[in-house]
Amino acid sequence: MEPGQGLSTSIDATVPTAARMYDHYLGGKDNYAADRAACEELDKVVPSTRALALNNRRFLQRVVGTLATEFGIRQFLDHGSGLPTQNNVHQVSQRVDPSSRVVYVDNDPMVLVHGRALLEQNDRTAVIQADLRETDLIFSHPDTRRLIDVSQPVAVLFNSVFRCIPDSDTDGPLAVIERVAERLVPGSCLVMCQLVSEDPEVRAFVTDFMDRATQGHWGRVRQEKDVAEWFAGLEILEPGLVEVSTWRPDSELIPRQLTKEWIEFGGAGLIR
Repeated sequence: MEPGQGLSTSIDATVPTAARMYDHYLGGKDNYAADRAACEELDKVVPSTRALALNNRRFLQRVVGTLATEFGIRQFLDHGSGLPTQNNVHQVSQRVDPSSRVVYVDNDPMVLVHGRALLEQNDRTAVIQADLRETDLIFSHPDTRRLIDVSQPVAVLFNSVFRCIPDSDTDGPLAVIERVAERLVPGSCLVMCQLVSEDPEVRAFVTDFMDRATQGHWGRVRQEKDVAEWFAGLEILEPGLVEVSTWRPDSELIPRQLTKEWIEFGGAGLIR
């Protein structure tokens, strides 16, 4: 199937989705019994998953705040945004500057429904349903064209979403990054992180479990070296590519990822 073909417009409560499982780990209410049961099974083997999800969310908030405050970026394109929760990208960026614009992209129909309900009073923010590989469709979408001025710096976020797509010369992460980067002006930023493990047994188990639980829609765990390849040619912001709870922590009291069955690994890279 080509990217974007057959995107579902219905919600199946019996099949877990990554977005709803993530919502459950974050303490949200937009999930079903099947999602919670899948989380319980996953926790038996990788009990650090809830902490990992929370730290991933905090990383997203810190990196958006940093790009808005220190680098003056006022446009954000968030791929695989997931269900809305507290301190979403538009809320973080618009606290810095109310004129900041945000476009959320996700292929989960539940994200579309809840996201549009949340954002209906905010004309500087939109949510569109698309496959993250459909770069042309995303950048040409009316909401993207209305809110994102590609002649000015844009922060493009791929926060723990490349796990969903396989490596491919035409539609893998590297190909998507290249297509996106060629549309951006200097001063723009790519934010990317991925679930990784250096333990082959963990990679195999989690990939197989989540693939079965979500009926083939989850993806796979990679290694740190895979993520490093995505940042080739970018100016990587300090502190580099790291486990995300250590990326510019707000204080020494911020929770750290203490267990290492798998981690969220990545960072932010500027286009120069």
